[in-house]
Amino acid sequence: MSTPATQFNEDARRVAPDLRHRGIIQTAMGKYEVVRDQRKLWFQDWQGARNLAARTKFEAVNHLDQHLDQFARLLESRGTKVHWASNAQQGRDIILGILREKGAKVIVKSKAMTSEEIHLNNAMEHAGYEVVESDLGEFIVQLRQEPPYHLVFPAMHLTRGEIRQTFQEKLNDAPSDEPEDLTMVARRVMRQKYLQADVGITGANFCIAETGMISITENEGNARLTAALPKTMITLVGIEKVLPRLEDLALFLPMLAVMGTGQALTCYNTMYGGPRQPGEADGPEEYHVVLLDNHRTALLADAEQRDALGCIRCGACLNVCPIFRNVGGHTYGTVYGGPIGSVITPHLRGLTQWKHLSEASSLCGACTETCPVKIDLHHHLLQNRRNASQQKPSWWQKLVFKIFAPIANQPGLWSLTTKFGRFGMKLRGLVNGTVLDPAHSWTKTRDLPPMAKQSFKEWWKEQK
Repeated sequence: MSTPATQFNEDARRVAPDLRHRGIIQTAMGKYEVVRDQRKLWFQDWQGARNLAARTKFEAVNHLDQHLDQFARLLESRGTKVHWASNAQQGRDIILGILREKGAKVIVKSKAMTSEEIHLNNAMEHAGYEVVESDLGEFIVQLRQEPPYHLVFPAMHLTRGEIRQTFQEKLNDAPSDEPEDLTMVARRVMRQKYLQADVGITGANFCIAETGMISITENEGNARLTAALPKTMITLVGIEKVLPRLEDLALFLPMLAVMGTGQALTCYNTMYGGPRQPGEADGPEEYHVVLLDNHRTALLADAEQRDALGCIRCGACLNVCPIFRNVGGHTYGTVYGGPIGSVITPHLRGLTQWKHLSEASSLCGACTETCPVKIDLHHHLLQNRRNASQQKPSWWQKLVFKIFAPIANQPGLWSLTTKFGRFGMKLRGLVNGTVLDPAHSWTKTRDLPPMAKQSFKEWWKEQK
């Protein structure tokens, strides 16, 4: 039976040597880095901005109960229906209940990583609803029946030719592989779905406690149409997305744009505070906000790692991570990949099944260095490793350490073992894959250097 760890290893072995895939990702990342670094210079003091962002999120997370209460109260005062979902199943049930109540048939969605987290699309499709992703990247991977590849760039791993082929197979319409032509194909399909949709579902980038408003930032305008055209709007958002004050957006919106896409500011930044009010020209007749916990309060209770709740989902740590660049986003097997995913997934989905993600790191610290809200990511990966090591070991681990311990504690035995080890190095060909299956050899992705002919102790004794 395949486990997340074995699947990760299999996928990593398959993807890492794929030079074509690596070239696509490296090209995309290289362009992003140049523009991102240029935009960072537009901040008067980038490190000062990071410090302020970290303090603001620290305040928000450490007073989360107060901010959530204020946020929900103000939303409800304008006619919004606020729902609290303790876990993924409850979140799905709440949304499916709203869809049944409204007699919905067609649902249009803008980008919402929380919906990926709770497998909402699968649940809605299984219940018989037609679900259409309106974000272009999400729409492409939905047609291909793939999960998003990246937090910000869902279709980063695909070439224009592959997208054209997908549109030809699924939509019978792909005049060329020019980005503008492909975008127009998607737009024609989407516009019809917007007009047919009974319910629009969005995520949220921030929740403002001071005003009781949802903030959504995007580049395509699809989230605005998702909110404006259907009669019913649903926002699914994690409880950690709260910011205390409206003025905090003056920092976080440009910071999210710079680190997420290398822009000074995203094209559309919209606030939603409730259903359509008297005198307003558009907007939903009914508005629901589903606040999702799904183990976030358990992470909040962990004083050592609770700062991970400050993540603004900019994807910057993925972009600089050497592991992500080599194994790709799909290898992680979870909606949140890269360093931040490796930190929070063991909390959200269980350390026992997902501890391998924290091992998939070089601990170079690039993720911590680039994080705009200064989450201590590489140390959290070490802490996850420590926590995993404190779990009950398997029988074979116990056996290995029972054999190793007496050898390591007896200098004579250790010296004898190293002598046998030098003899064993003559059989390196077996490990190097010259005899064993080379596709699975240990040294396919790493070196096995020869043992020194003389140990330090032997040299020291010889030198007297």
